[in-house]
Amino acid sequence: MSQTLIECQNITKSYEKTEVLQQINLSIEEGEMIAVIGPNGAGKTTFIETLLGIRRYDSGSIHYWTPSYLKHIGVQLQTTPFFPGLNVIENIKMFAAFYYVKMSKQEIQALLQLCGLQQVEKKEASKLSGGQQKRLAIAIALVHNPKLVFLDEPTAALDPRSRKDIHDMIKALKEQSKTVVFTSHDMDEVTKLANRVIFIQSGQIVAHGSPEQLCQSYEANTLDEVYFYLTRSDLQ
Repeated sequence: MSQTLIECQNITKSYEKTEVLQQINLSIEEGEMIAVIGPNGAGKTTFIETLLGIRRYDSGSIHYWTPSYLKHIGVQLQTTPFFPGLNVIENIKMFAAFYYVKMSKQEIQALLQLCGLQQVEKKEASKLSGGQQKRLAIAIALVHNPKLVFLDEPTAALDPRSRKDIHDMIKALKEQSKTVVFTSHDMDEVTKLANRVIFIQSGQIVAHGSPEQLCQSYEANTLDEVYFYLTRSDLQ
């Protein structure tokens, strides 16, 4: 039986008079691969930052599986501030130290292999390609072997080869029984990777389920069609 890692009940958040999150209810179960989707400004980032404790919510409750949950969560942001002048391995070691983790050579090599960074391990992080930097950002999110991983648009602005590399990494995380929550605007990516989709619109969860369930519910052939339907102006 899977463990509930996070359970949100009636979460609300407002900025001045604008309600950004409205009565959000959601549970995240161990082993899930969840995609959080929706248009820009829908509240996705605020919701993720609220789950991570970066932003405080106004009302409702969030329950975590352990009081020390922050030690067991890894986060890849769209931009990661790598340490200037340090190479890939040195950056990994530096971020690991923030978690009081001393990685062995074998552990570092295993992480480099998972993230496809073996060939550039001695290259300065700031001089990596865009795809390599995304892979390094994910590697850094994994240095403390987290139970739950948040990935913020992990393939945004990448070429097809780099996107496939990231997809393979995410699939490998699933095989390791990691729980992954990611945001994306690529519905093909969501279909390939997610076993549950959370659609946020105007601060509310307006649809959720597997890609197949959503397509069936809205009599659509693809998630793109579901997205286009849910973002129609006459539904707002």
